[in-house]
Amino acid sequence: MTAGPATALDDANAEVEGGEMTLVEHLLELRMRVTWMAVAVVIGMSIFFVPKFGFAAIEWLLSPARETLPDFRPQAIEPLENLSIYFKVALLGGITVAMPVIVYQLLRFVTPALTSQEKKWIIPIVIGTTASFVLGVAFGFYVVLEFTLGFLLTFGDSFAEPDWRIGNYIDFVVRMLLIMGLVFETPLLVMGLAKFGVVSARQLLRWWRYAIILAFIVAAVVTPTIDPVTQAFVGGPIVVLYFVGIGLAWLVRR
Repeated sequence: MTAGPATALDDANAEVEGGEMTLVEHLLELRMRVTWMAVAVVIGMSIFFVPKFGFAAIEWLLSPARETLPDFRPQAIEPLENLSIYFKVALLGGITVAMPVIVYQLLRFVTPALTSQEKKWIIPIVIGTTASFVLGVAFGFYVVLEFTLGFLLTFGDSFAEPDWRIGNYIDFVVRMLLIMGLVFETPLLVMGLAKFGVVSARQLLRWWRYAIILAFIVAAVVTPTIDPVTQAFVGGPIVVLYFVGIGLAWLVRR
């Protein structure tokens, strides 16, 4: 049976646009992208499995506390505690090293829904998000942890000497660094939503009151402590970066 003009036109459009994917094809595509991300993280972790780099990374994470207490030496009270924190530090390092691949694979998963003009933004977004994540980790290490640990290690030291577990300390530090790395992705997230027409700079500016409230709610939920100092150092940058995102949104959708 010969195809009619409409059918032929639809087939031609499908060939140009790459056709539509079924649900099973979407799931297979997602599995492939997640596999590549996992491989990248494992490769990044393997670098920190080398004792020279792994132990150096742990010493690096201990240095903010030693700025306040030079003799700070946390305790390991469980048989496998040192081993578990070694793997956690390796995971943080692996995620940081693999961040370009993670962002690239996420963007490649959604590229079938983007136009050819929008696909040109993939590489700049990968570079920008990676740089933002590293900048967030650096801000968390050199600013947030220095003030937060300085407060937590000296508060109440007149009646109790701080003697922390290594597992609790590394959990706290790793979580804070990951949180700050993700927080610094806020401007690019806002810019991306504006670029693809989901929101506009004018809308975001009207929502600034809600954004401030939501920022400190998020800070209260994600931070591992209840002290106001830590929450302020997480919520404050979210608010500032939200307004930076509004500026970027205006630039890409003027």
